[in-house]
Amino acid sequence: MTDAQTVLSIRGAEHRYRADHAALAGADLDLHAGRITALLGPSGSGKSTLLRAIAGLERLDAGSIRLGDTIWNDSHTHLPPEARRVGMVFQDYALFPHMTALANVAFGLSGLDKKARALAQLEAAELGHRARAYPHELSGGEQQRVALARALAPQPAVVLLDEPFSGLDRRLRGELRERTVDTLRAARTTALIVTHDAEEAMAVADQLALMDAGRIIQTGAPDDVWMNPVSATAAKLLGDVEIIASRVSGGQAETPFGAVDAPGLAAGQPVSVLIRPRAFMLTPDENGGFTITRRRSAGPHLNHRFAGATGEWTAQTPAPSALAEGDRVNVVLDPVYVRVVAA
Repeated sequence: MTDAQTVLSIRGAEHRYRADHAALAGADLDLHAGRITALLGPSGSGKSTLLRAIAGLERLDAGSIRLGDTIWNDSHTHLPPEARRVGMVFQDYALFPHMTALANVAFGLSGLDKKARALAQLEAAELGHRARAYPHELSGGEQQRVALARALAPQPAVVLLDEPFSGLDRRLRGELRERTVDTLRAARTTALIVTHDAEEAMAVADQLALMDAGRIIQTGAPDDVWMNPVSATAAKLLGDVEIIASRVSGGQAETPFGAVDAPGLAAGQPVSVLIRPRAFMLTPDENGGFTITRRRSAGPHLNHRFAGATGEWTAQTPAPSALAEGDRVNVVLDPVYVRVVAA
């Protein structure tokens, strides 16, 4: 993917709801033209606060937000929401219950052709046939698509989506996620999607931004961030990971499963060895140093919990498997799914 123009730039964003807690603690983030950024983090990490600050619904205590050369927020400026070119899709969609789908999408548009533009946006969302329906007559998925159509209709510079799929069942969530991404890409929209679901973030994003304790701790292409987390915190945000404390010696870090490479880290430095469950390769051996303590099915793979002299870990192995609880095994690591980072 080639570099894209930065549309929105956030630098040093700080915001406190109370004196002893910073919801934003110096967050930096760039949104790029025509790309979808997924902002992933646990509850309380500052995701929604950052989204609201971009929309103008929260005023920063420090830092800046710029759209190109236009300052939206800094120590002297705070543009109100209506002066920002932002489309917003709220978690509950926030449709007006007394308005039809068409009227909801047309709300805020101006000009004699606003109904035609709203209808075109509904058609793009494959909801032209529901233009006269009221929100209570629409399914959850249809309501979400109307909300997205409303956000896109004014042709905003940036579209913000706050947990847009969280209220839907799993099957519908996946289907609607694909529709939403297709709609945003077709419109060449710069978008920021807030989520706490790692699978969802990986599925929708051109750029992934990981957030913790009010800061952006890593950004990059989803595959790269998953394969190369910068810290144990970043690794945990993207799924199950085993973390083993170690030290660097001779360019490697020792683990109960053998030494692993620790490039770029100084001798004697304390490190965390990050091991994804699929890294563990288990081989039956009556004299093996580890014992299977639990076996659980997880659809296309199995989770084998195994124990050794210094601890207990979980391996994700392809199904089917002949391994059973009580079996002795040898364990080696696939280095593709192992990373060593400073502790």
